[in-house]
Amino acid sequence: MSPGTTRGITFSETMAGPFALGADEPEAGRDRGRREGTRLTMNADVAVTDLDAFVDDPSHLGGLTGTIDFPPLGTGLVASAGVFNLFSPADDPGMKHMVYELAFAVDGKPHYLAGHKRVADDRGFDLWSDTTTLYTTLHAGDGKDGPVIGAGILTLGAIDLAELMSTVRVTGTENPVEMAATVAKFGAFFMAELWDSYGPEVLKAAGGRG
Repeated sequence: MSPGTTRGITFSETMAGPFALGADEPEAGRDRGRREGTRLTMNADVAVTDLDAFVDDPSHLGGLTGTIDFPPLGTGLVASAGVFNLFSPADDPGMKHMVYELAFAVDGKPHYLAGHKRVADDRGFDLWSDTTTLYTTLHAGDGKDGPVIGAGILTLGAIDLAELMSTVRVTGTENPVEMAATVAKFGAFFMAELWDSYGPEVLKAAGGRG
């Protein structure tokens, strides 16, 4: 890699699920959305411009843009700014969050969609559900400190995950060797964080088989 350049990674992720206006908690919004037949889809584009800095930063902060489809408010709502945190420390020392937040406007009025995945070594091996379930609230205003006006739970299906993998791109280099090394570094970081959260449960289960 040329001196002074940085390598990054981008990918796209689509999550969708029952969502309802008037709910202030994700579980309540999910249930109400199911009853009323209302769903929200988040089409998120993640950008990590400097992978080395991202891995070294305890909050693992990246950029997020995308579009939101929620018929009660509109479809193709463009979010040109947002926040992405991967395995960010939570208030609970036994939990980490994957944070997805998007700022967008509806008829010129600012809205803010704030979601997080809860990654924790709790009872049972629930890695798949933890890493594919996004607990989401919708706020009036330009941040998550604004009043909650809707909520729900979005999920990433197996097909969506396969599509996510196909969108992974490396930035900052066109060298095939460097591109492969960048993807490998991101994958190693991701797996190491998962092992940190779920390894004890795996070892416990393995020990119980004897």
